[in-house]
Parts: sequence; C-alpha cells; structure tokens
Amino acid sequence: MADGGGRQRRAFIGSFTAAGGPGIVTAAVAADGGALTALSTLDGVPDPSYLALSPDGEMLYAVSETTEGAVAAYRVTGDKPESAGPPVPVDGDSPTHLAVHAGHVLTANYGSGSVTTVPVRPDGTLAETPSDVLRHTGSGPYAPRQQGPHAHQVQPDPSGRWTVSVDLGTDSVRVCALTDGRLAVHREIALRPGSGPRHLAFHPDGRHAYVLSELAPTVTVCHWDAEEGVLKPLSEAQVLPGAPEGDAYPSGVVASPDGRFLWTATRGEDVLSTFAVEGDGLRLIGTVPCGGRWPRALAESGGLLYVANERSGDVSWFAVDPATGLPRHAGSIEVPAVSCVVLG
Repeated sequence: MADGGGRQRRAFIGSFTAAGGPGIVTAAVAADGGALTALSTLDGVPDPSYLALSPDGEMLYAVSETTEGAVAAYRVTGDKPESAGPPVPVDGDSPTHLAVHAGHVLTANYGSGSVTTVPVRPDGTLAETPSDVLRHTGSGPYAPRQQGPHAHQVQPDPSGRWTVSVDLGTDSVRVCALTDGRLAVHREIALRPGSGPRHLAFHPDGRHAYVLSELAPTVTVCHWDAEEGVLKPLSEAQVLPGAPEGDAYPSGVVASPDGRFLWTATRGEDVLSTFAVEGDGLRLIGTVPCGGRWPRALAESGGLLYVANERSGDVSWFAVDPATGLPRHAGSIEVPAVSCVVLG
C-alpha cells in the first residue's frame, strides 16, 4: 500500500498517556496484507486520544483530551510527526473527537458539551485562538450520563455543506452551517430518549447515515438530505444478536466503501458486528471477537478493518470477506491505552 507519490502508507495511532500510553505512534502499513509496524512514538501533548489528517495528508491534528482541552498540529511528511506550533486551547473540557472542514479544525468537547472551531492557516498550522465555540444545551433521561450535553463527535457531511455533531447527553444530532469561522445550528434532530448517540457514519451514497448509540446497543438508520440539511431517522437495529451478557457500550461505526456493509464495535461484549445494508434498513449478519478488550475505535482501509483495543493495549486488523462482510483476525501490534487509529 503506497500513496500517489510512491511513499509507503502509514497509520497514526492515538493513546491515553495518563493511562500509560506512548502518545502518538506512527506505523508503516504493509503493502501485502496491511500489517502495521511501529516506526516512531511522540509524546507531544497529554492524552492525544483522537487524530485527524489534513486533506493532503501532510498535517496531523490531535486533541488533548484533558479538562483544559487543546488541539495540536504536526507535520507528517517524515516517519515521525514534527510539531507545527504550540497546542491551541479549545475553551472546552475533554475534547474527544475532531475533524478538518473548510479550512478549520473542529473539536467535539465531551465534558463541556460544545464544539470548537479553530482556523487553519495556509501552511496547515493552527491559529492561536479559536474563532468560535458552539455550546450545546439540553439533557437526557439517564441521569448518570445525561445531566447535560456531551458532544462526542463532529464531522462534515459528504457534500461539504454542513457540519454534523453527535451529542450523547442530549440524545440528538445537530446539523450546523460553518460561515466565516462560526457555527450556527441549522437543525437539531432528536433520537430515542436515553439512547446516548456517540458516533455517526455516512453511507457512500451520501443519502443515508448511521448513528451508533452508546447507552443502548443500537444503530439508527437515517435518511440524509444534503440539499436541505435534514437528517431523518428511519429505523433502528440492535448491534448484538441477543441481550448483552454484561456491559455493552458501542463505540465505533464504519460503512464499507462499496456501501454493502456496516461494521460496529462494542466494548464490554468486545465484538465487531457486521450488517448487510438493505435499502433503508440493516440486517445483522453476525459478530466476531474484536481481537482484544474494550474496542474504542474502528477504521476501514483497503479491505481491512483496524480496531483500537484500549484495555488490552493493541491495534488489531482484520481481513474482510468480500462476499459476507465478516472480518477475520489477521494480526495486531501492541500500543498501551490505545484510543484510535487513522490511516493515511
């Protein structure tokens, strides 16, 4: 696997330094089979739990998931990320996700229930201060986790016209417009009370989206209207074939590039679930072990699934059966307290 310039592809792996993680790990992606080999580690900011690449693949952005909250930029043209300026405070507590959109880096701040917008300069570095902080409001019925808003994910829609943020605390998804560095809520879509939505993945057709809930082990199929900026829930599917035997906290959701399959990861049960996409619905095909414990994040690349198993401290990869969509464990590397994996 090589990029357009012939350079070997790389993966960037985030971890929780407070729990013994190494920070950001850079790994080579084998051209034959997609295996990962660690190249370097960088302990640049505390708890770089989520990472995102710039569109040209030359910059890497990392949240610092602390109560102070920050985002940092790195150049990744070599085998080890190089700092591209000091971390920028996001005026938010515990940023847990970020995305690059329309010349800005956006962070979802779980603790404070907000989304921060930080301008990106032409050279890929970050402005010294945010241009906006959009504070969510509301709550949900599950008091231990929903006494206030908890923004868990933010990303652009496939058309690039909208920004979508998923809030576990308010059981809702907000569709926002980003204009002159500021976010304005266009619509807020309510999901089932108490479900605790965590992450959203768009279908390659740009007309469907899948919202994975953490407090209820379900995924909600939605219709997405990019012209109007409207997300409409259509149906809900269980991510497990039966009632959980213990804790079950879904974490990651990914659609296959051809749109035939959807995969989810569930912590506690420690499984990957495979769905067949059938129009406006999903059909659960089956589950397989995640290769470790507590799968926090899931990524797809080149017909492989990569899973960040936080509590067993490994990134595992799986070959996907092209006929059934079911993953088969193919290997793993050790990364203590791992939280995410992003492939360039």
